[in-house]
Amino acid sequence: MIIKGAKVYTQNHIFEDEIIITDGMIIRDVCVQGQEEGKNGFYAVDVDKKANADSLGKDADLDIETTDVLDATGLYAIPGLVDIHFHGAYGHDFCEADQNGLKEIAKYEAENGILAICPATMTYNEEILGDIMDVARDFVASQGADCIDGLQNGNSIDGNIDCQYGDKDCDEEKSCLASLVGINMEGPFISPKRVGAQNPEYLMLPDVGMFKRLQERSGGLIKLVDIAPELEGSMEFIDELAKKVNISIAHTVCDYETAVTAFDKGARHVTHLYNAMPGLTHREPGPIRAAMEKDAEVELIADGVHIHPAMVRMAFDSFSDGKTILISDSMEATGLPDGEYQLGGQKVTVEGNRAVLSDNRDTIAGSVTNLFKCMKTAIGMGVSKELAIRAATENPAKSIGIGDKYGAIAKGYFANIVLVDENFEIRHIINRGKLIK
Repeated sequence: MIIKGAKVYTQNHIFEDEIIITDGMIIRDVCVQGQEEGKNGFYAVDVDKKANADSLGKDADLDIETTDVLDATGLYAIPGLVDIHFHGAYGHDFCEADQNGLKEIAKYEAENGILAICPATMTYNEEILGDIMDVARDFVASQGADCIDGLQNGNSIDGNIDCQYGDKDCDEEKSCLASLVGINMEGPFISPKRVGAQNPEYLMLPDVGMFKRLQERSGGLIKLVDIAPELEGSMEFIDELAKKVNISIAHTVCDYETAVTAFDKGARHVTHLYNAMPGLTHREPGPIRAAMEKDAEVELIADGVHIHPAMVRMAFDSFSDGKTILISDSMEATGLPDGEYQLGGQKVTVEGNRAVLSDNRDTIAGSVTNLFKCMKTAIGMGVSKELAIRAATENPAKSIGIGDKYGAIAKGYFANIVLVDENFEIRHIINRGKLIK
């Protein structure tokens, strides 16, 4: 496929007038149309005349005569979004541990421009979490590739390099699904004093052995794990695992000094900044100031409910451009009408854009806004579109170790591209090189 006419969000984090050339599920090149020689040795393609393959360079094997050309004049091309913290959508919860439910979640996400997903678990015991890990591992196997490592190395579960997005073995239904690229283990190593919408029945202290067993059952899918660093055993947990998984401070009452120690030991992420943690005050700076000083990655739920717009802007102003990460924290009611739903086994009431625990309406229970809408909302709050896009694509991809294949429109990356108009309304979605919307 050749995409022409769009303003492309490049790795320079600006929009540039370029054409995108995809070859199967991979981006083959991004170059300026009309220049004598494109980047990476390719010649610019005269897409209006459908020039022959010679115009792509001496070793080109892309047949321009049979390649689709998508005229995106007047549109903006951004990378497919990457959500590294959400619980469900469209009537399904990741923790249901159900293959069909996970497929429906992946379909909903893809239809909304979120093409790589790292769903989050809730607070449960090891038995329940183990079942969730099994289902996630099997779901990745059903996609035809051994998660990220397999895709990057050209290997798959059955030894074939063709997954569902490949040219030879493409299944139209599967090509409409977001790729499961990891698991975010949000519970159960969190504080009972900031449990939020998590189920306090299953809280426990950080347990290295339990994590390792769950990681093995998942096939290595766990990319993020949350802890409250003030809990007994937390620092030992960080010492043991910081080089093996991204450790995030979450659901905590820790003070500034404890947070600094956790970051110094190897934690480098903060779950839904501002929410379920002490605030930033002049005598008790808490984990937020510690995260600023230690240049940690921070998640933001910019749904218009969880965080005031001024505080969203403050986070983007206070943290490095490469460390702010937009998440949705969406639950199963996302995409559905008002009513009663569940999250982590607890009843949730949804009214408009707000979800709360039914028996404690002061407690927000996740969001009902997908990541694409959160990105638009952040822009509406005054965050520049360039920073908001980076926070919903490149930054989350890098956070979970997939930044060399996802989160950018560049040579060698998966051809995950969303074309939007000037109002950021979705016009086309390309998932692994296939036009799905």
